[in-house]
Amino acid sequence: MNGRSIDSSPARWSTHDFDSLPSELFIGGAWMPSASGKRIDVINPSTEKTITSVADATVEEGIAAVTAAANAARAWAATSPRQRSEILRKAFELMKARLDWFAELISLENGKALSDARGEAAYAAEFFRWYAEEAVRIVGDVALAPSGANRMLVQYQPVGISVLVTPWNFPAAMATRKIGPALAAGCTCVLKPATETPLTAYAMAALLQEAGVPPGVVNVVTTSTAGKVVGAMLHDPRVRKLSFTGSTEVGRVLLRQAADQVINCSMELGGNAPFIVFDDADIDAAVEGAMVAKMRNGGEACTAANRFYVQRGAAEHFSAALTAKMSALRVGNGCAAETQLGPLVNSESRDKVVELVADAIAKGGRVLTGGKAPVRDGYFYLPSVIVDVADDSRLLDEEIFGPIAAIVVFDSEQEAIDKANRTEYGLVAYVYTKDLARGLRVSEVLESGMIGLNRGLVSDPAAPFGGVKQSGLGREGGHHGLLEFMEAKYIATSW
Repeated sequence: MNGRSIDSSPARWSTHDFDSLPSELFIGGAWMPSASGKRIDVINPSTEKTITSVADATVEEGIAAVTAAANAARAWAATSPRQRSEILRKAFELMKARLDWFAELISLENGKALSDARGEAAYAAEFFRWYAEEAVRIVGDVALAPSGANRMLVQYQPVGISVLVTPWNFPAAMATRKIGPALAAGCTCVLKPATETPLTAYAMAALLQEAGVPPGVVNVVTTSTAGKVVGAMLHDPRVRKLSFTGSTEVGRVLLRQAADQVINCSMELGGNAPFIVFDDADIDAAVEGAMVAKMRNGGEACTAANRFYVQRGAAEHFSAALTAKMSALRVGNGCAAETQLGPLVNSESRDKVVELVADAIAKGGRVLTGGKAPVRDGYFYLPSVIVDVADDSRLLDEEIFGPIAAIVVFDSEQEAIDKANRTEYGLVAYVYTKDLARGLRVSEVLESGMIGLNRGLVSDPAAPFGGVKQSGLGREGGHHGLLEFMEAKYIATSW
């Protein structure tokens, strides 16, 4: 395969002109067209029009990316932690200088409002900064064995070639949250982004190349046959790590495939977050938190509040205040400065929301605002609040991934806990109460990997992000995220 270079000069980044974006496979530090000759159209969800197209990789090209990562692995693992740190720090600085550029690109291919996109771009850049700092803090242990017979030395080494599979809802942040710790740990990687949002991934590859990442350390392939291409990579004995963010259904499939080579897996899967509001909560603060927890990225987030459980004494006040906030949101083209809520990512996502709302209404739910898709171009759905939602409604059982707040009234603390835990998922939960003892007591028994206690936002590059039950395995972010890309080696010795 013959590669080509692209213009990565600062002038290109500052023009906000996306016509020169790379759209070929990035393998071994070069941009390469796919031998298949096929292309994948990238659609603007706000207009339903094609932005551009990207290369459609074959299985052989997926394996070529693994080979490129393998060829670069020994040298990259041998680089000093300081050298890796400086490269990641440079990537952070470059991205910070281009946040508006990345925000516009994210909004263009994802549809999210520019304000959300700017927030994501800044959040994504922070993973480069955090792991630049973590790269030089990979420490081991030395201890005397309890018997006194020998010393126990423990050191951490890179796990090896890593396959990174990212979703469309946070195309920049999910990439940096995986690439950052992989590079800090000394691993080389192959990134397979979602076909809905490949341009951000390729822009990230160009930025990392400019930051000084050597050829083959980061490779990016897009493909319409993800099952075949990722499956082939997972059956290559050189691959030792899979980091996946996506649905629980797909995660189960990948875990089965990874089992054949006993690959180390980190899985950030689906969520069905409860948002519990007690009578004694600051209702205004709870509503503000609800808007963040529910409407970040228009509800298309695994951390999105899905099920609102409100104690009876606060239910009317909370429902009315949330309805006022939701109905006031300005819906429009994600790239427009005035937009507060953009479209869903594709027609399938919109159609699922339509089905979920119809099911809730059929079972007695009442729509306080929204409850329909507007007649216009783009994959839009109005911000909606639905009360009197029945326990057997699909809105309470399935991940909504849309701007729908489903409200259920409860009476006792134990009832709220039981309702919140009635799900196969356990990613995040939110609790609002002025009683700190109650808040901590409830937080301890909620079956969730993360808790937002009187907060509508939990994500932080310095914190371990992940869930329990069928919401995943392992953690991303924090020092925990670095260890996911490392293996502990124990050496027994005496002196």
